Amino acid sequence: MKKSYPLLIACALCVLFVFCSCGPKPRPVSVIFDTDMGPDYDDVGALTVLHALADSGEAKILATVASNMYANAVPCIEALNVYFKRPDIPLGAPRKGPDIIDRRFGDNYWAEALPARYPHKVKSSADAPDAVQVYRRILSSQPDTGVIIITTGFFTNLAALLQSPPDRFSDLDGKALVKKKVRRLVSMAGSFPQGREFNVFVDSVASVAVFNEWPTPVLLSGFQTGEAILTGLRLVATDVRNNPVRDVFDMCLKVDVNGRCSWDQTAVLVGVRGPQKYFGTVKGRMTVLPNGNNTWQDDPNGPHEYLVWKMPQEQLTRLIEDLMMHHH
Repeated sequence: MKKSYPLLIACALCVLFVFCSCGPKPRPVSVIFDTDMGPDYDDVGALTVLHALADSGEAKILATVASNMYANAVPCIEALNVYFKRPDIPLGAPRKGPDIIDRRFGDNYWAEALPARYPHKVKSSADAPDAVQVYRRILSSQPDTGVIIITTGFFTNLAALLQSPPDRFSDLDGKALVKKKVRRLVSMAGSFPQGREFNVFVDSVASVAVFNEWPTPVLLSGFQTGEAILTGLRLVATDVRNNPVRDVFDMCLKVDVNGRCSWDQTAVLVGVRGPQKYFGTVKGRMTVLPNGNNTWQDDPNGPHEYLVWKMPQEQLTRLIEDLMMHHH
């Protein structure tokens, strides 16, 4: 019998390993995605990354809203949701704010081609529900501290949400509702340690309000992070057809011949998976000035933190583009 002990122990360890391996998977991260879809096409890549993470069971997409009043912002978002077989994701758009496109592309504009080629129902962003109402309805239905908001655009909707009064969805005002329901805001925003970044200065009034008043932790992927991650070339080199993501990058990389900076994709990646594997962080406070510039003050107890490099750049670039190459 003594000689059988090692075998019994080995069998027990195998059973334990199988049990642990088959244990419950982590619950998907519940995400509201807020994008300025239109001025830059990295938002297309970012929404693709989010759908890829949802398909792998890592994310649950609660809503996709535009912070840009551009007419095709919501149609582009919806076309991507439909392509990735999530046609019923709630949509929203601001009632006032910036209306911006990228003038570099002239008449051959990707954000006109995308909804023209792919199915969607909403004809214009103006026809979409009010983004603040979408936020309040979704947040009120979620568990406390159960939502990650990922924003890759202007802070128009978030400022309006903070200022929103109680309504039929919740007897809390916007700031109290955010504090109760949101775990963290993750944003592609800011230039570190200081500077001027597009998402912040376009609606600087809203940015000032959010960074002064937001009541939960804020994680920032700054301009310098995404600038160094060029993606798209491997995507367009594939033989996949009838793919809106590939179509957009194929059009745009005729201008951006070396690939496009992946600002927004980094925010989605760390919003869902957390930064620890990919980046270090610096804690402190970002202050937005009325002209849209931002400054930074290190503070280990500060409410904000921004990403700093950890994973080798080439490895992170490949990982992000692998997710962008996901298709249904």
